[in-house]
Amino acid sequence: TLTAPAPFADETSCQCQAPHEKLTIAQARLGTPVDRPVRVYADGIFDLFHSGHARALMQAKTLFPNSYLLVGVCSDDLTHKFKGFTVMNETERYEALRHCRYVDEVIRDAPWTLTPEFLEKHKIDFVAHDDIPYSSAGSDDVYKHIKEAGMFVPTQRTEGISTSDIITRIVRDYDVYARRNLQRGYTAKELNVSFINEKKYRFQNQVDKMKEKVKNVEEKSKEFVNKVEEKSHDLIQKWEEKSREFIGNFLELFGPDGALKQMFQERSGRMLQAFSPRQSPSSSPTRGRSPSRSPSPPWVFNKASPPSSPKAASASLSSMSEGDEDEK
Repeated sequence: TLTAPAPFADETSCQCQAPHEKLTIAQARLGTPVDRPVRVYADGIFDLFHSGHARALMQAKTLFPNSYLLVGVCSDDLTHKFKGFTVMNETERYEALRHCRYVDEVIRDAPWTLTPEFLEKHKIDFVAHDDIPYSSAGSDDVYKHIKEAGMFVPTQRTEGISTSDIITRIVRDYDVYARRNLQRGYTAKELNVSFINEKKYRFQNQVDKMKEKVKNVEEKSKEFVNKVEEKSHDLIQKWEEKSREFIGNFLELFGPDGALKQMFQERSGRMLQAFSPRQSPSSSPTRGRSPSRSPSPPWVFNKASPPSSPKAASASLSSMSEGDEDEK
């Protein structure tokens, strides 16, 4: 397990103690010699250190079964002279390489073109780099003499990622990054932004904040509407259940065969029975008489028309006696 960054070459002695004998690639692939690792060298600018750099160093480290990877990093002066301005300064680039897990040693202020003296000083067996000719410093390929000496081993480039690609993204989306850094507290002077652009970016930041607030309100309103719809669905379902129960109870009470009709019929029957009692049995001695009329006793006179004279009274009495005889 790695617990410390890789050392700098000028701060440590060379770890190769055995006599440095020239190796062929075939010998190195077999893991010989056993008394020392194969010393592989890789160099570059390593500006904005990214995964493409790390993959190239991983390939250089794993080219041979037993290897020791030295990485040379060019200084700012050489880089600005032969390639151009960098985003990271040399100290930042040195530190980035020191913390890569595949690097065993970092060589600061590495030369732009490798000389025999430099290769001998660091006892380098092979140089690892991608196989594309690297034209610079008036040469069509700065690794041409390394390839002719049989010391060059190629690595594969990682497509889709490079320092130039990252810088292109920053330039393309410059306004976005400038607005973000202004919002984080950087000044317009630090960002090299004009007064007008600063005001424009700050206004755009305010507009974005308002849009974000509106978006949050819309999301919350959608959540509220969804909750209301869920609750309304539950209420409608409960209302339907209750309405069915209410209609059923109503029909049981007020329907054609409901309990209220039966109760009303029972009460009306009782009332009719109370107002018109049943007729007498057939064995009753008053069977032949009309139920609505009953004979008046002979001594009862008609109150509506009293006898006007004694003769009339005697006549009525005689007629009553005759009627009685007829009934007999």
